[in-house]
Amino acid sequence: MTYQLIKKIIISGKIEVLTGLAIGGSNAAMSIGGIDKGVVRNPLNNQPYIPGSTLKGKMRSLLEQHYGEIGNERMGIVEHGASNNPTHHSAKLFGNAVREMNLKQRPSKLIVRDARLDPEQVKSNFFKSTELPYSEVKTEVTIDRVTSRAMPRQLERVPSGALFLFELVLNVFNEDNETELISDLFKALNLVQNDYIGGSGSRGSGQIAFKIEKVSERTNAYYDRTIAEADTNKTSEYESYFPK
Repeated sequence: MTYQLIKKIIISGKIEVLTGLAIGGSNAAMSIGGIDKGVVRNPLNNQPYIPGSTLKGKMRSLLEQHYGEIGNERMGIVEHGASNNPTHHSAKLFGNAVREMNLKQRPSKLIVRDARLDPEQVKSNFFKSTELPYSEVKTEVTIDRVTSRAMPRQLERVPSGALFLFELVLNVFNEDNETELISDLFKALNLVQNDYIGGSGSRGSGQIAFKIEKVSERTNAYYDRTIAEADTNKTSEYESYFPK
């Protein structure tokens, strides 16, 4: 059977930060008395962003937990890695790595772009009063259980209310169950929205909300330039899947 791309489904919108977002970057320039963990930033404009790998990894992890399809292969210090079983929901959507000859390899069907700060919000006065450029500093304290001695540490976070622009691209091939892929994709977004991304999630950080603004489809006719419109807006048809 010919393996053929049928369409691309493009989902775009905004990620709203509901509680401070702590996605760690490099601390190569950390100074004495400075923050213990900084956020990841674009080196060209110093603005924080959400790496696509962070969002995609969280989506996959939670979807595997939801279906009880957690892998058993050890990955460094991680005892239970991603599932490689090609029949699992996560493998059909996110792909799998094959190390056994009797397993079928599936490519990832989902592209998750890096999410950048909303340019309109950057132009506004939203970040004007933050301690650091586009970010806040949260102080956490570790307490000695015997002496009650406090050991403070500082965590950099993108403040609550910040907006990031996100885009997902779902590639649908002729062998795929399109309805299942779409259902699992939005299910993963719902799971992330009721969990967290980044660090310190169990201590309040990383709660986000997806604000989907547009869902469009681009078939082979678009790429063959046999249709006039740029894409087909399908937003209303997908609204029942949107995270609540």
